[in-house]
Amino acid sequence: MWNDVMKYEEARDLLLSKVAPVGRERVPLTDCAGKVLAEALTAAENVPPFDRSPYDGYALSSKDTEGVDETHPVILRILEEVPAGVKGKCAVTSGTAIKVLTGTMLPEGADCIVPFEDTRFTAETVEISGHLASGSNVIRAGEDVRAGDLLAAAGTVIDGGLAATLAGQNVISPEVYRVPHVGIISTGSELVEPGDILEPGRIYNTSRYAMSAVLRRDGAEPVFIGTAPDDIRDISELIREGLSKCDALVLTGGVSVGDYDLTPDAMELSGVEILFRGVAMKPGMACCYGMAGQKPVMALSGNPASSMTNYCAIARPAVLKLRGLSEYLPREIELTLAEGFSKKSKTTRILRGRLGIEGGRAVLHLPSEQGNTVISSMIGCDAMAVVPAGSGALPAGTVLKGFLI
Repeated sequence: MWNDVMKYEEARDLLLSKVAPVGRERVPLTDCAGKVLAEALTAAENVPPFDRSPYDGYALSSKDTEGVDETHPVILRILEEVPAGVKGKCAVTSGTAIKVLTGTMLPEGADCIVPFEDTRFTAETVEISGHLASGSNVIRAGEDVRAGDLLAAAGTVIDGGLAATLAGQNVISPEVYRVPHVGIISTGSELVEPGDILEPGRIYNTSRYAMSAVLRRDGAEPVFIGTAPDDIRDISELIREGLSKCDALVLTGGVSVGDYDLTPDAMELSGVEILFRGVAMKPGMACCYGMAGQKPVMALSGNPASSMTNYCAIARPAVLKLRGLSEYLPREIELTLAEGFSKKSKTTRILRGRLGIEGGRAVLHLPSEQGNTVISSMIGCDAMAVVPAGSGALPAGTVLKGFLI
C-alpha cells in the first residue's frame, strides 16, 4: 500500500516547486508589521549619523584628564549646555567642557564623555577625578548601521527591529509581498455550522475553524468559501468560486476512496491538474493536491487531526512560500519523547505535542491521544516528531527528528 504513494517530504517538495509569492505592493511602514520584505534594502546612511553621547554628562578633551586621580582632580569650565537635537555654539578647548544630555552630538574639540554621576559640578564648573581615554562613552557614527550595509534581504519578515531600522533610513513605504488569500472549502453532507441545530447523525464543522486559525497564524488571510454536500458538482462550483477570489484553496473532506469521496474528481472537473493523491504518512495519508494555473489546491482529510497534521507537514511550507518567506521549510530539531508511544509504525508517523526544555534538551510532551479525529490533541501543539517507517513501540526518552510549527 505505502509503496504506491509518495513520501510526505517528496510531496511537500513537489508542491513547493509549483508555487511562488502571490505579488508585491508598497505599504506604509506603520502597516508593515508581520509582512514579508519583497526587496533587498541597503543602508543609505550611517545610524547614528554623527558621534553622540550615550549619557547625561560632560563632553571634554581626554588630554585634560591625563594624570588625574582622586587626589589630583581637574576642574573644567563649562561653556554651555546642549540638549539632544540641538547643535552647540561652542567648541571644547583645553580646560573647558560642555554639558550634554543623552543623544547630544559630540561637540567639536571633544573626544570623550564623562557621566554626571562620576563628577562634582556647579553651574559654572565640573570636577573630574579619573582619567578618560579618547573615545570613552562615545557612540560613534555608524555604530548601529553603516552606509552600504545590507539591512535585510527579500523574504525577511518585518519585525520590530527591522521596522525601526527602516525608519532610521527614512524608508516610509517598503515593498512587501502581498498577503495570500487562501480559500477554505468544507465538504460533507453531515456538517453543521456551530450555532445551528445539531440533528441526529450530523456533526459541527470544526475543520473550517481549525484551518482558518492556522492560516492566519501562518500569515495568510483565510476566506471561507462555503460548505458543499457530498455532490461533485456542488464541490466543483465552490472550487471555481474560490479560485476566482483567492490565491490558493484548502478543502477538507472527501479525499479517501469511498463512494462519497468526490473531492479529487471535483478538482479535475474544475480544471485542477492533480499533482499527487495520498502520501506515505500517518495520520494524514488521505489527501489530494493539485494546481489550477499558479494556484495550489490542497484537499485534506475530513478528520480534523489528520488534516492538521497533513497541513503542517506538506501544505504549510507552500503557504509560507506564497507569503514570500525565503525560509519556508520547517525548522528541524531533535526531540526527546517525554512519554512513551506504544503503537508500531508501518509507515512514517507524525507525532504532535508540546515543546519543552528540560535539562538542556528539547522535549516533546505527547497528548494522551494521537487519533485522527482527536482535534483537542492539537491544543497548544507547537512541534511534531517524525517516527521512521518500520519503528516499533517507542519508550520515553527516545530521540527523534522533528520540526517546529
